[in-house]
Amino acid sequence: MATGEEKDVLRPTDDEAIRLGKTLLRTARHAALAVLEPESGWPLASRVSVATDCAGRPLILVSTLSARTGGLMADARCALLLGEAGRGDPLAHPRMTLKCRAERIDRDGKDHARIAQRFLAHHPKAALYADFPDFSHFRLEPVEASLNGGFGRAYRLTCDDLLSDETVALDLERTGPGAVAHMNADHRDAIALYAKHFAGIAEPADWKMTGIDPDGFDLMEGDRTARVFFAKPLKSAADMRPVLVRMAQELRAGEAG
Repeated sequence: MATGEEKDVLRPTDDEAIRLGKTLLRTARHAALAVLEPESGWPLASRVSVATDCAGRPLILVSTLSARTGGLMADARCALLLGEAGRGDPLAHPRMTLKCRAERIDRDGKDHARIAQRFLAHHPKAALYADFPDFSHFRLEPVEASLNGGFGRAYRLTCDDLLSDETVALDLERTGPGAVAHMNADHRDAIALYAKHFAGIAEPADWKMTGIDPDGFDLMEGDRTARVFFAKPLKSAADMRPVLVRMAQELRAGEAG
């Protein structure tokens, strides 16, 4: 809260800021991870590949031999910087810093298969080393986030602002992978329409779906990613198919007209 002559640089969090934060989170393939080095206590930053679970928590896959993993094991507090610099001034582009607590995922635990599937859908080349005994998945539980949407557009977001409905997400973690595989195998034409009309990508490209969650779905083409939001969040996993069908039908009708 600003006092005296101090100026509060944070804008009130609105729907536009929340959507931008979710977009940065869901579309990120790489990020800067900062941990505390156990020996010295100094911050240590490095680049990591990142995905999200169905609710939106960041997922990373790192070697237990690396210094960053030692830091996470000694102190679960960490920070993740998301957002890629584009043309021009890099500080004019959106970015977001997440404060998180890291949880190592046991290979024998009930969550491992679902987390591994989500990560590999986002990073298929990681299959080359994901099963190495010195590699582990970590799930990063967001505490809060600092969002900078560009000059003069600073916001503070809570974990509730960023994460999707947990109950629906758990159901989608079971049914979503099959739906994604079906869409990629039989409905690439519909995916192309989603990319064109909802993600604003005009040029033709071979987009594929990588994951579905309560708020929308993620697309990938080569190293590019895109995000499509549903008009309204899904209330149940059973809503997924009719919503996707209706979206495609409306887009085809619009193209025909």
